[in-house]
Amino acid sequence: MNELDRNRAMISECDDVILDALAKRMKCLQDVISYKKATGMPILQPDQERRKMQAFEDKIRKSGYDEYEAELLDIFKYILRNSRRIQAKALFDYNIFLIGFMGAGKSTIARGLSEKLEMQRVEMDELIVQKQQMSISEIFDEYGELYFRNLESNCLIELQKQKQTVVSCGGGIVMREDNRDTMKQNGRVVLLTATPETILERVKDSDERPILNNHMNVDYIAGLMEKRRERYQAAADVTIQTDNKTVTEICDEIITKLIMMDNQKEEA
Repeated sequence: MNELDRNRAMISECDDVILDALAKRMKCLQDVISYKKATGMPILQPDQERRKMQAFEDKIRKSGYDEYEAELLDIFKYILRNSRRIQAKALFDYNIFLIGFMGAGKSTIARGLSEKLEMQRVEMDELIVQKQQMSISEIFDEYGELYFRNLESNCLIELQKQKQTVVSCGGGIVMREDNRDTMKQNGRVVLLTATPETILERVKDSDERPILNNHMNVDYIAGLMEKRRERYQAAADVTIQTDNKTVTEICDEIITKLIMMDNQKEEA
């Protein structure tokens, strides 16, 4: 056996050790998830993940592996992300639909939840724009609101094929009862709310809000929100107020409320 073959054989031995260690780690992770569920502890603990990452960085430096620090850290970060994904799957094996009036924060919170839970993310408006090769305003101008609402409904039907996806829905998605039923059948519906004043502040500079064309004021927004209020509430599994909260606070509140809801259903 030449030197190259010997090194390849040693690498294969290392791969076997890594495989066994990863399998053991995943088994321990499942036991941790079960314990946390049984004791009511938060399953996702960002502070613990940060401490783990810091401890790993310290271990690299103390062990004299500085030469490979960046590569080793990348591998360990991937392992931690995968652990987060496994934990999230144990919590949410369904889609999470974010609904609410335009400017309530759906896109921003969808991005935050997706990163926190390592779940896929879909922006319904963006998906429609990509498929139609037209902006939302152009669709409204050329084909009208009814055509756009049909596109939204079709998009929801297509999303039934996916799981573990955070979906940021358009503001008018709840106007059709069929849409509300489709969302509830395929996941949990989270209603994000904000005051008309907050909504105006968030959307006042946008030119992609055709419903508000020539009506960019608090009174009009408040009236439209009131018209949709009952339908939003009828669709929602949980409701989160977003005014004066950080993305992290809102995401943590969503996760906590969904876990409580799921636990209550299991106990019923």
